[in-house]
Amino acid sequence: MNTSTTAAGPFDALELTVFSQGVAMLAEEMGGLLERSSISPNIRERRDASCALFDDAGRMVAQAAHIPVHLGAMPESVAAVRAAGARAGDLFLLNDPSHGGSHLPDLTMVEAIAHPHDAERIIGYAAVRAHHADVGGMSPGSMPFGATELYQEGLIVPPVRLETGGVVQRDLLALLLANVRTPAEREGDLRAQRAACAAGRAGWQALFLRLGEQTLTAAVDALLDYTERRVRARLALLDGAEGHAADALEGDGVSDEAIPVVVHARVEHGTLHLDLTGTSPAVRGNVNAPPAVARAAAVFVLRVLCDDDVPVNDGVARALALTIPDDCVANAKRPSAVAAGNVELSQRLTDVCFAALAQAAARIGVHDLVIPACGQGTMNNVTLGAPGWSFYETLGGGQGATWRGPGPDAVHVGMSNTRNTPVESLERAYPLRVVEYAVRRGSGGAGTHRGGDGVVRRYQALVPCTATLLTERRRVAPPGANGGAAGATGRNLLNDQLLPAKTRVAMHARDVLTIETPGGGGWGPALHR
Repeated sequence: MNTSTTAAGPFDALELTVFSQGVAMLAEEMGGLLERSSISPNIRERRDASCALFDDAGRMVAQAAHIPVHLGAMPESVAAVRAAGARAGDLFLLNDPSHGGSHLPDLTMVEAIAHPHDAERIIGYAAVRAHHADVGGMSPGSMPFGATELYQEGLIVPPVRLETGGVVQRDLLALLLANVRTPAEREGDLRAQRAACAAGRAGWQALFLRLGEQTLTAAVDALLDYTERRVRARLALLDGAEGHAADALEGDGVSDEAIPVVVHARVEHGTLHLDLTGTSPAVRGNVNAPPAVARAAAVFVLRVLCDDDVPVNDGVARALALTIPDDCVANAKRPSAVAAGNVELSQRLTDVCFAALAQAAARIGVHDLVIPACGQGTMNNVTLGAPGWSFYETLGGGQGATWRGPGPDAVHVGMSNTRNTPVESLERAYPLRVVEYAVRRGSGGAGTHRGGDGVVRRYQALVPCTATLLTERRRVAPPGANGGAAGATGRNLLNDQLLPAKTRVAMHARDVLTIETPGGGGWGPALHR
């Protein structure tokens, strides 16, 4: 039986599995509480939020099966809180991309968990990141079209103490709520995040008391080491292989000029090296992203290569070496705008990483790794709002096929793992009507295995409002793999008028906004019968 030996003794595979599943369930319980207690449909129904637990050294021990782009970047949020001098019991809030944030609507709450019997000692961290439907800025929903500075996208929150010694800093909360369009909803969602952090704290403290400090520390070390070994063992199949791929974003909201995204992949001694040299410099529009988002994409790709039973924790990232040029669209620095980078650049990075790895595997004759053809390659960000309300959601599309079988239809792919907003919930909460929601049949790419189909979603405004769209794959289709055909490009329409991929438009009452999402690429040449 496989064992991991630590200072506290050996842990066999069964013991590690039980521990891994136990801490993962603590994170899942945090997520369940967050969903049940949130106010906004975006968190309560669509589940655009993520939860994770960290040890006292800031290493991620477990995460819930939530949003890859959140979870891969969250370790930097915890690192920023630690750098800010967190004390046991402190509750921090942040969204600043320069200090562990991704984009401004993602408010991250981090609690420094106190020792059960020593209020001065930190034994771990509970973290919750949730996408809020509005955090201020130049347009409702805080996902603006045409932003060229971070300051236009909403209120910037560096790591600040929202609670100290169990006491909420009411002045800080008042400042935050004064800068958003829907303060009651925001306060309700923040309370839900706070409850989720408290659940994580209680679970971690209970585990600490049950196992004891020495055994818990040893178990965390063993689990992370085990995960690292599993990831490096899978990478060993590609040892010495190299691949290169390039694609592009379809403009930045200021210009329609293509924005190159380039990845060179190399596997050496059990480490995946990803080099983004050749990727576009930072751009004026808001498709830039902080390095944490690029790292999240790389961690996701690495995890996809592994077997399903490999835990997701700090051990995965140990097998990754990421090189990002200083002046790069994936290395945003203030005051670069980033709202669309978190959602759209992260998707393109995922596509290009997979393509580079597929080339590397083909060059050395490795054919049993599950590397999908490109999925829809976008999150199809839709924001609708007017004074007093703001609605945001992302939409699923087609997943790319693999050698194992066809891609699934109408799912969130890549860095997104949310649900849809149920029609009943949407129509009850907002002055909107969904007049059609259907699978976009025939939009998946042909092949030995077909790519998944996208969706059609049509919103009718019941009152005048503003619609903001941040989408991709409207000009260049998601490519297939191994001879498979590309999926269909997406389309955006207001009534019958075709809209750009990224735009902001005024809607009158009874206007209809139609979003047709892309299909996934096919795998292998089509078989004619």
